[in-house]
Amino acid sequence: MDSAQIMILTVLVGTVALFLWGRWRHDMVAMASLLMCVVLGLVPTGEAFNGFGHPAVITVACILILSSALQQSGAVDALTRTVLPQSAGPFVTLAALSLLAAILSAFMNNVGALALLMPVALQIANKQGVPPGKILMPLAFGSILGGMTTLIGTPPNLIVSGFRAGLNGSGFSMFDYSPVGIAIALAGLAFVILVGRFLVPTRERAGAEGFETGSYLTEARITEGSKAAGMLLRDINDELEKSDAQVIGLIRNEKRIPAPNPYRELHDNDILLIEAEPEGLASALSGLELTLEAEWRSIQAEAKAKAAEKEKEEKDKDKDKDDAGADAKEAATETLTETTKAQNARKPDEKVISTDAKPGDEKSPDADQTAELHKKALQSDDISLIEVVILPNAAFIGRSAADIRIRSHYGINLLAISRQGQRSMSRLRTMKMQAGDVLLMQGSPAAISEFGNRMGCAPLAERALHLGDKSQAFKASAIMAIAIALAAFGIVPAAISFALGVLASLLFGVVAPRTLYDAVDWPVVVLLAALIPVATAMETTGSADLIARFLLETIAQGNAVIAVGLILIVTMTLSDFMNNAATAAVMCPIAIGSAAQLDASSDPFLMAVAIGASCAFLTPIGHQNNTLILGPGGFRFGDYWKLGLPIEIIVVAVGVPMLLWVWPL
Repeated sequence: MDSAQIMILTVLVGTVALFLWGRWRHDMVAMASLLMCVVLGLVPTGEAFNGFGHPAVITVACILILSSALQQSGAVDALTRTVLPQSAGPFVTLAALSLLAAILSAFMNNVGALALLMPVALQIANKQGVPPGKILMPLAFGSILGGMTTLIGTPPNLIVSGFRAGLNGSGFSMFDYSPVGIAIALAGLAFVILVGRFLVPTRERAGAEGFETGSYLTEARITEGSKAAGMLLRDINDELEKSDAQVIGLIRNEKRIPAPNPYRELHDNDILLIEAEPEGLASALSGLELTLEAEWRSIQAEAKAKAAEKEKEEKDKDKDKDDAGADAKEAATETLTETTKAQNARKPDEKVISTDAKPGDEKSPDADQTAELHKKALQSDDISLIEVVILPNAAFIGRSAADIRIRSHYGINLLAISRQGQRSMSRLRTMKMQAGDVLLMQGSPAAISEFGNRMGCAPLAERALHLGDKSQAFKASAIMAIAIALAAFGIVPAAISFALGVLASLLFGVVAPRTLYDAVDWPVVVLLAALIPVATAMETTGSADLIARFLLETIAQGNAVIAVGLILIVTMTLSDFMNNAATAAVMCPIAIGSAAQLDASSDPFLMAVAIGASCAFLTPIGHQNNTLILGPGGFRFGDYWKLGLPIEIIVVAVGVPMLLWVWPL
């Protein structure tokens, strides 16, 4: 082992370790790995960023844009309404949803396919009284299985095709993956539909009107004159128990007090951190005359704005007044009279916010008035409470509501956060978001929809299917079909074919130029572009051959059949804990080296990598779709393997014979 091999293997081990640790985003780790290889001289400086022009990277970006066009035009929703049975039992419904997810994922981004079908699945679960997880996990696994059946179904397939092109001069075609992929997908789907629902852990919902998304953490303020002021925390908890809620923290004078003493007396302007289900949230607040912190801040901001506006008006009046004392006296008298009338018109127990007080000196609104405002806000025709889930690689991840100024920028309130299996004592406004978090948002449906589109959140509430413009849906479908045909028949390379599709979408108005790049998952693009030169360095230094020789001599014992199975299992195991595209980039050079050591065709080994990288069923972090259902399904980390492990066994049992039959050694 020479120095170059030692250096690249050290970088590789460090990269995989950081992927598994998960402390930093995958694209950051990949870029750090690339730059380290450049610094060590393993990747020439002039070739460091060649990955950004790699056909696989271009194709992935174009597929994401075309998939978004299918979603936004309403083409997928129209198909969903046509295919899904309107009235059927749980078995038929589950079968139809899983098959539809697999078919959609073969030709579009599978995260987008799942995000579109998930609200439909939750509606069906609610209607049939089935725990949502019983439908969501088979749905997610079906979308993963469908992705391995075509070249464009998942990024690992494109990466594998790119390595084959570099080796043989031509990559895999559009449907080269289909014989093996469809066989595995059908076997996996049959197991999921027939047996899967019995293996998915039951996470019952608390009520029939919402989804089981776990307990929410909500901030509620004790306003002056409210029922809760002066009560002991123990008494507050007794009242909250009637609504299945509890206080788990207290904020006083901007200081957090975890697990406060039950005999502590509560004061005006204390903030309670309440754990409650969505269904009991309103009753928990109104019973004690508590005010949502976000709503209280909104009221205060409006009061300050009105006070400032009136003060400005008074100053303008003073400036325009005549120097005559009589006129000034008359104006003052009129102002005093109006103020007196306004005060006399109020109820005796109402408090007046002084218009000439300094900022921060205003008194809190009356408790009855605040409760009424809260009630109106929850019941208004223009204001809705909508649950959304944070998608993988969303712009919101790692940021807080305060960071993005959610109220001032979008005009909505973050009322609560659900994060499975964890309680956080962080303030709602400063809590850093994670993929799979479920947020309870308050605002107009249009504003929440805009927020979701920009920040990467998908709605979970029931919604009418969006049919969109039929002509746009037809155009989007036709463009995608033509792009697939051009690539499938080898008329032009896949990267060119789908780039032409993006251009056609722009020309025909299917995609707006200003939103063109919003659909691109840039962390994935950077990840692929950074790891391709690193993988090339593994080949050029001979490190891939070194690893392949070790695996073949110590485990496969020179048997090519065992070697194919070994590559599949190792790839599948890595993919359960790290990004599937990164797994494919790391394993492709090893697969090629193994084939060379055995003097066998590289095709079955590369196909084994493609299948293994796509089959991540054991953990919520292995695939983006697994992460997406974590919150809405109420799952825990250890819930996935119960259904995922049998599916991975099926993948190996069906995949290896099919690989050897379709792609002989």
